[in-house]
Amino acid sequence: MATVSIENVFKSFGSTPIIRGVSLEINDGEFLALVGPSGCGKSTLLRMLAGLEEITDGLIKINDRVINQLAPKERDIAMVFQNYALYPHMTVRQNMEFSLMLAKLERSRIDEKVGKTAKILDIEALLERFPRQLSGGQRQRVAMGRAIVRDPQVFLFDEPLSNLDAKLRVAMRVELKELHQRLKTTSIFVTHDQIEAMTMADKIVVMRDGHFEQIGTPLDLYDHPVNQFVAGFIGSPAMNFLPGVISKGQVLLVGGGVVQLPSKAKVQENQAVIYGFRPENTVIASDGQGLKGQVVVVEQTGSETQVFFKMGAIQITSVFKERKNFTPGENFFWSVDPERSHVFCQQTTQSLMV
Repeated sequence: MATVSIENVFKSFGSTPIIRGVSLEINDGEFLALVGPSGCGKSTLLRMLAGLEEITDGLIKINDRVINQLAPKERDIAMVFQNYALYPHMTVRQNMEFSLMLAKLERSRIDEKVGKTAKILDIEALLERFPRQLSGGQRQRVAMGRAIVRDPQVFLFDEPLSNLDAKLRVAMRVELKELHQRLKTTSIFVTHDQIEAMTMADKIVVMRDGHFEQIGTPLDLYDHPVNQFVAGFIGSPAMNFLPGVISKGQVLLVGGGVVQLPSKAKVQENQAVIYGFRPENTVIASDGQGLKGQVVVVEQTGSETQVFFKMGAIQITSVFKERKNFTPGENFFWSVDPERSHVFCQQTTQSLMV
């Protein structure tokens, strides 16, 4: 078990800054997810933790021990890669026991660790197969098994589910979360998929351009985004954003229409704002009682109805839990609950919610 401290860490490739002075405390046994768009620096930060990239400046500690200059094998971490990184000429058993053999453990101890881990991951029947004989999900289990047998202080996961098909990704998310609950090993998980982060992590760090935009629990980030970027990145489908101006306690929307302000919004008269609301907060209003929208596309998923419609030149997404019969091209009236909405400053994109 371990705590991880990242203290004012920088990383540059030549004159190009990648990580721009980030700091973070990861608690013992915590499952933390690093999320953000491609190129934001999340994988680079993970590789610095692993010792695969040098740190330009700052400190990284595991249990108060500075690891900046330690070789990867001396950091007591285990990493699971996106492409599995299994040795193709070795069987599953040989892949899992390789690091233990390098550590010169006794044969009986190696067999015990491999057997126990294979049972946990339900891959006992695969131990004599080669990676080419395995499915993607089986290979990912073996990659995790190879990390688990080392009994490290910290697990590092670099987008380990991105090569799997959609159905298998969901199943592996559950397995990985269940595994963490059982092992309680401090884990850092890099993904560009915010659904993976929301469903698996105890705490999420949202990154952009080498900075930490917000750190918090999944529901903290969902309910209380600090800026428009976090609000648009967390949640699927993404939050809708409508530009407008504050007038007499309301938002006059660009292109016409008025919406009510949330009671917690701290705004000034005539201030240019962005009014944000999540698709699932859309409500169908009586004719003439709400805002007018024109249906563009309807998607029936069985459990819900997703409707893409336009209000002027702005496209909006709505999600209804019950089934609705919409026809492309038809007009309807809609509204949102202002107390479940958000307001952002147009100039700074920061949240104006108290």
